[in-house]
Amino acid sequence: MTRYLLTRLWQSAVTLVIASIVVFWGVRQLPGDPALALAGEEATPERVAAIRADLGLDDSLLVQYGRFVGNFVRGDFGESIRTGTPVTELIGATLPVTLWLALYAIVVAVVVGVALGVVAERYRGRWPEWMANAAALVGLSVPNFWLGILAILWLAAGLGLFPASGYVPVAENPASAFYHLTLPALILGTSLAAVIMRQTRASMIETMKTDYVRTARAKGLGRGRVLMRYGLRNSMIVVVTIVGLQLGGLISGAVVTERIFALPGFGKLTLDSVFTRDYPVIQAVVLIITVGYIVINLAVDVLYSVINPRIRVGGAS
Repeated sequence: MTRYLLTRLWQSAVTLVIASIVVFWGVRQLPGDPALALAGEEATPERVAAIRADLGLDDSLLVQYGRFVGNFVRGDFGESIRTGTPVTELIGATLPVTLWLALYAIVVAVVVGVALGVVAERYRGRWPEWMANAAALVGLSVPNFWLGILAILWLAAGLGLFPASGYVPVAENPASAFYHLTLPALILGTSLAAVIMRQTRASMIETMKTDYVRTARAKGLGRGRVLMRYGLRNSMIVVVTIVGLQLGGLISGAVVTERIFALPGFGKLTLDSVFTRDYPVIQAVVLIITVGYIVINLAVDVLYSVINPRIRVGGAS
């Protein structure tokens, strides 16, 4: 186990280095000049040149990359070109919003998706399975922005069940915070719940055909008990894999949801930074998301062995 973890950590470090190069190079391929965007269209060439020199944009890419890596190792992401605010402050103010939204959406997606998957398998060929499949089809085929608009019109403006916008920090008032995040989390987790439902159902169907399940049934265990003890437990590996792979997607997908519900999160910060060519903010945001992906994938690999002890993470059986 220790050797496996060390190998995965080493692979993760290499991945992070490659990702940092791609992020640094990719940001500089964006059209437009951040110095010109900061100085304004009416600025003189001398003024633009002075800003470029002040920001270090005249240095070679190698020097800029070395400075970027050095600052990253020290936890210093620099200052926003647009506002002059330290990037760490911007991230510290917006990242918790997106993380709480993403985590809440995952909880909603797992609970709804697994429940619908169990119902669909338990009542195969009957109307509950048809309803579960229809709900999954809607979740996969209807875009989040359209569901969000409908939810605001119906659940917020029409019935008044949830607020249409606004954010309350969790540390300030947890109940009010989750109340404000409920509708955005439902919308953000819809497509993930649909994927989890379909994968849970498919995994449970395969499990219920195995010999050890037939043996359990022959010994007198009821179908419902076998379904929950063997079918659901084996499907959890699929659920953990999906959640691990989709968490990064939820954070990036939160851009649209945060726009619809006017949440001051990571997505809004990213969009504003891209439009203003704010290199330090874009680099920090993308790199943090990349680190999140790496950490989550590592955690998923470790969870495999916890959920199913037959899986030997060391490669030996």
